Amino acid sequence: MTTTKMKKTEQQLPKLQPNPFQHEILELVSKQRTKEKKIEVLREYRNDALVSILIWNFDDSIRSSLPEGPVPYSSVQDQTSGNDTLSNTIDKQLNNPQVIDSYSNGQRTSLRREAGIFYNFIEGGNNDISKIRRETMFINLLEGLHPLEAEILILTKDKQLASKYKISLPIISEAYPDIQWGGRS
Repeated sequence: MTTTKMKKTEQQLPKLQPNPFQHEILELVSKQRTKEKKIEVLREYRNDALVSILIWNFDDSIRSSLPEGPVPYSSVQDQTSGNDTLSNTIDKQLNNPQVIDSYSNGQRTSLRREAGIFYNFIEGGNNDISKIRRETMFINLLEGLHPLEAEILILTKDKQLASKYKISLPIISEAYPDIQWGGRS
């Protein structure tokens, strides 16, 4: 009886469209089974918004200047039925294909476009704005984002990104060795 060894074929990573949403990148990272593949995805789709989110979430020296927990939210439609949280509203939007299509057709903004204002939401980033103004800016930003990108920002402010996506500091550190961790406060 002869045995034949099966060769493992090197599988190609699925290709995302140019300038993918950050949730698409993080979902692709999460689907990878090996550390090497996760690193490969992070390197291939590196962008300023992704790096900023990962630093904000995983660097212990960065503290959010926003309150922890669900984000309060009340839209005109919600005002008659009582207030809801933005987290619950995002969950409702994720089940509505029309809402998702409006984001993918470029009618809204993205984390990639808005990364330049993240400094407003961390301690020491912009001390010249009031707490109310900061929180209003954050809610306005979330309302303009794709629901899954808004969810990423909510998770990031609470340093909970790893609760949804299979990603860790050691993987990020290896993918992006140029990032200096700590000493930002």
